[in-house]
Amino acid sequence: MPLCIPLRFTSHPPAFSFCMYLLYLDDAGFVATRSERHFILAGIALSARLVLSLHEALDQLMQSLGHPSPSNFEIHGNAILAGRGWWRKIGRDERRSAIRQGLMTALELDSSQWQLFGIVVDKEAVFPQDPVEFAFTHVYDRFSRFLQGGHRGSPEPGLIIMDNSAYEARLQSLAVGNRAISIQSESKSSIVDVPFFVDSKATRGIQYADLVAYALWRKYERSDSEFFDVIANWFDCEGGVVHGLHHYRNRDESCDCPSCVSRF
Repeated sequence: MPLCIPLRFTSHPPAFSFCMYLLYLDDAGFVATRSERHFILAGIALSARLVLSLHEALDQLMQSLGHPSPSNFEIHGNAILAGRGWWRKIGRDERRSAIRQGLMTALELDSSQWQLFGIVVDKEAVFPQDPVEFAFTHVYDRFSRFLQGGHRGSPEPGLIIMDNSAYEARLQSLAVGNRAISIQSESKSSIVDVPFFVDSKATRGIQYADLVAYALWRKYERSDSEFFDVIANWFDCEGGVVHGLHHYRNRDESCDCPSCVSRF
């Protein structure tokens, strides 16, 4: 007969409403490159019910642009704007339009079941801290708070999914540490496991996160807000404060972005 082992919890787990949220994250900017000021980590948290819809919307976008194999083509913001590979045959104005259309695919989904998250880190402002670890810890905390319910009601479980990178071991270790702190505190995290790292070619969720991170990078690093303006109002917000987007900079510098203005 099967072995049944009773489970004993040292603390009461959150009373989930069983609507899993997946946070797809991607980064933009090179940490070791001195010519770039910012490191960015950003993406989209959406109900598992919407994952397929986002996939289909981005497939349809590539089909409308005339790609011969739309469902198998990986979308990258930097490659689109630079005109690399298949994008070489598309004009610059059409390429910029493709990025805007890609970002708008989420805006066509049920707005009550997704939110954007992102952090823009001025690398000098956090020195000597690691900007990657700083950014991940912040987004992890904001996503955990989002899952607790807030204006949506009861707590919901969540999972972080990221593109394969050299940061995997570091960030998984950070997640384990954050979970340990949560277990010891009164506010239990609803993030159910360490981040999962996947090949971005396999999931449109990561590719959409790439577009979000690229839109932030263009705004803060290149002062080009064309793509950011499409999504500026869709970062997690409550009580007039934009919690889902955080711009970490030197305090003596002014900034009129939604994150900074809402905290003024």
